[in-house]
Amino acid sequence: MDTQTTSVVFGTEDLLRSLCNSITNVLTAATHSQIRYSGMVQRITKTCLKPDIGCFVLFDGAFSGLVIINFSAQAAMELYSNYMLNMGIPKEGLASSHTSDEVSNVMGELMNQVVGDFSGKVGRELQTHISQNQPKMLVLNKQVILSVDAHLDNPEARRVTFYTGNNSIFYLELAIDRTEFIKLIDFEPVDAPDPDKLFAQTSEQSAAVPPKSQSNDTDDLLKSLDM
Repeated sequence: MDTQTTSVVFGTEDLLRSLCNSITNVLTAATHSQIRYSGMVQRITKTCLKPDIGCFVLFDGAFSGLVIINFSAQAAMELYSNYMLNMGIPKEGLASSHTSDEVSNVMGELMNQVVGDFSGKVGRELQTHISQNQPKMLVLNKQVILSVDAHLDNPEARRVTFYTGNNSIFYLELAIDRTEFIKLIDFEPVDAPDPDKLFAQTSEQSAAVPPKSQSNDTDDLLKSLDM
C-alpha cells in the first residue's frame, strides 16, 4: 500500500488568507483603488459589530462561521465614493454622510460580492460547498458595540486590519468552527471566473433593485440578534 509521507492541510489561517484575498481583490476591482491588509493577524475571543458601520454574514455548509467587517466612517465613505464614481455617478450626486441609506446599501452589496467570491474559491480549491445569508448592515454610534454569537461548537476567531488607498482603516473579524481540509488525491483547482465580468454583472443586477429602507434593515438586524 502506498502512503504519502506528507499531507497538504488547509486550516483556519488558510481560510482566513483566502477570505482576505477575496476582500482585497473585490474591493480593489470595485473601487479602482489599492486595498491591502496587515501581515499580522490577531487571535480574539469574540466577534463584535463596532462603529461606525458594522456588517456581518453567516455561512454554513461544509463548515460554519461568521464574517464581520467593521468600517470606520472614513473608510466607508472612501469605498462608497470610489465605487459610485466608477459606476459613472457624478460627484455631486453622492451621499455626504456615512449614515445615509445609500452608503449602507453599497457597503452591503460589496460585502455580498466578497463573500460570494470567497464561497466560489471554497468550491474550486477545496471541492466543497458553503452558503451564506444576505449581509446585515448597521450604523453604530461610538457608544454601541454588539456581540454576535455564531453558535459554533469549537470556535476560532481572528481579526485582520485592512487599509484603503488613502490609509483609512477597517477590520475583518472571522469566527469559524475549527476545521482542517486534508488533500487525499491530487487535483487541479477549477479556473476562477473573470472578476471584472462578475463585477459588471453584479453592478447591473444591483442597479435594477430599488434600495431598501434603512429603518427596515436595522429592525431586521436587531431582530436577528434577538434584541
